[in-house]
Amino acid sequence: MTGLSDLTGDYVLDTARTRIGFVARHAMATRVRGHFDDFEGDAHLDGDHPSKSSARLVIRAHSIQTRNPRRDDLLRGMFLGLDDHPVITFTSAEVKQVDQTDYKVTGDLTVRGATRPVTLDVELTGGGTDPQGDLRVGFKGGVVIDRNDWGVNWNAATAVLISPKVLLEFDVTAIRHRS
Repeated sequence: MTGLSDLTGDYVLDTARTRIGFVARHAMATRVRGHFDDFEGDAHLDGDHPSKSSARLVIRAHSIQTRNPRRDDLLRGMFLGLDDHPVITFTSAEVKQVDQTDYKVTGDLTVRGATRPVTLDVELTGGGTDPQGDLRVGFKGGVVIDRNDWGVNWNAATAVLISPKVLLEFDVTAIRHRS
């Protein structure tokens, strides 16, 4: 893996190699897994001073996928309020290095027009130059949120049938801008 100092630079998400997903528990002891297909993001990495790093992500809510079209329509409309809130965003505010590969990234998550701070657990999974000469870096991680903090609920029945705790997870590949 390339050294941290060598990773310094500005990056854009490789959307073909990035997964932004979630897991929610249903009352019947099952898990609903899903992901978003339409998103973009960028980051600035400072390998010498990780606290100077930053990241931004914009997810288009219409792209939610759970492999169940009826559920997807309910999630888009009743849960995410797609008509009034077409995007979900995350903008970092602070990066803390825990050890050589682990970080805590705190920032603002906006869902349904509500903005709340969250702290992501982030692991640097690799970095290096691809055959085309582009520097790529990989990260994975997540955070458990209470969806009620963002008003993501439909009615009293779903408040009981679906756990308020939702795991947001990501596996990211980013490409450094060439100078």
